[in-house]
Amino acid sequence: MMLSYHVLHHQILYYLKNLHFKTNTGKEIFFDANGDAPATYDILNVQISQNEGFKLVKVGKLDPTGQEGEDIIINTAAILWSDGSSKISLPAVPALIPFPPSGHLDTLVVLSAESSLPEHGLLEGTLPEEPDLTMKFNRLTWLKNKTQVPRSVCSENCAPGYRKASREGDPLCCYDCVPCSQGEISNETDAVKCLKCVETQWSNKRRDRCVPKQVEFLTLDDPLGLTLAVCASVMALTTASLLFIFNKYSHTPIVKANNRELSYLLLITLMFCFLCSFMFIGRPTKLTCMLRQTIFGVIFTISVACVLAKTILVILAFKATNPSSSSRKWLGSKTPFCIVFFCSLIQIVICVLWLAKSPPFPEMNMKTYSEKIIIECNEGETIFFQCMLGYMGLLATVSFIVAFLSRNLPGTFNEAKLITFSMLVFVSVWISFIPAYLSTRGKYMVAVEVFDILCSGAGLLSCIFLPKSYTILVRPERNSRTYLGRKHIVNRGKEG
Repeated sequence: MMLSYHVLHHQILYYLKNLHFKTNTGKEIFFDANGDAPATYDILNVQISQNEGFKLVKVGKLDPTGQEGEDIIINTAAILWSDGSSKISLPAVPALIPFPPSGHLDTLVVLSAESSLPEHGLLEGTLPEEPDLTMKFNRLTWLKNKTQVPRSVCSENCAPGYRKASREGDPLCCYDCVPCSQGEISNETDAVKCLKCVETQWSNKRRDRCVPKQVEFLTLDDPLGLTLAVCASVMALTTASLLFIFNKYSHTPIVKANNRELSYLLLITLMFCFLCSFMFIGRPTKLTCMLRQTIFGVIFTISVACVLAKTILVILAFKATNPSSSSRKWLGSKTPFCIVFFCSLIQIVICVLWLAKSPPFPEMNMKTYSEKIIIECNEGETIFFQCMLGYMGLLATVSFIVAFLSRNLPGTFNEAKLITFSMLVFVSVWISFIPAYLSTRGKYMVAVEVFDILCSGAGLLSCIFLPKSYTILVRPERNSRTYLGRKHIVNRGKEG
């Protein structure tokens, strides 16, 4: 028959605290007032070899439960000191050094200045009932005369931003701290591997935190964008001022000489060319991406078509001086506007097909730069963009050739020299645009296109209209039929 007893936990604790017995090996087992069992420590000597290696040699032990005179035992003959000798040189104070490097407390190296050490044999000493072991580190000299206390670890802890990399042939506790790569972080001590940031984030300089990537696009807050916007505004205002001047002096011969209405149309399209630069500045949206290239292409095509029409008008006017010439019937106001319409119509068809089949759209470009996001317009199928620029370049080249061939016509009607130089500037700007545009990325690519728009428009404005404005405002005596007629007679006399 089995009997069962109800035992409370404090009753068991009472008997455990008062437990005291000896094992078969004679070792006493008991618990002190703190509930700790007595511990026995091995005394080890770190012996460094000539090749900077080391080995641990047991030279004694510390047993607080041993008999009197046997609680500390050290074999001094087995000790090898840092200078290679076995002669004992004790510090002036007791020393208790934890060992091994792993930091376990089951092994200690103990040296006591109060112990009586014979020159050979065993060290015997008695510990006080409550030993007070202290160490004055400022009075210690370590290996190679260093006063800094050596750390009992093989490698320092790896701080956040670093990862552990094992050393080949060394224990696992020996490793190197390698900084995380760009775009990776570690936010804990002794990280085994670095964590990769998500696509929209990037690592900070300390590599311990992922931060949002910098967003880049051409904006008015940027000095580059602000400069381009100011230049576009100034040029647009200048064009508007020239349009006002030409309209005010529309009755004068110099304004009538090369189709007054065509000059008005050219000035208006140039003003819109400068203003369309603002569509390239600012955060790209679906609407601005669809309109900025197409509007720019159509407006610039109209401008170049106006220049081509003015050049053809110069040639027709010269040929019409012969009474028997059939060119007189082409001198009406419909001819230049028909040229502008049909030349522009081709560009409009290209742009409409572009928007219908593969319209441009905004996108976040994360591939060009790993540390920032470029918000830009994807042009869709680039063949349409290339056709738009190619057609505009073809039209400008034709205008340049026609103007160049007619540059030596009589000066009364001849605007071809001014047009030749303006188209030379226009073509040069857009030829240089191609390599500059293809070699840049991000906001600088947009800035290159805006800069070319402003430069080519300024070339047309300054070469064609500024000389006439100078004559109208500064030299009004030359803006008369008498002066133009006399100049025409002089030029014909030189040719004769």
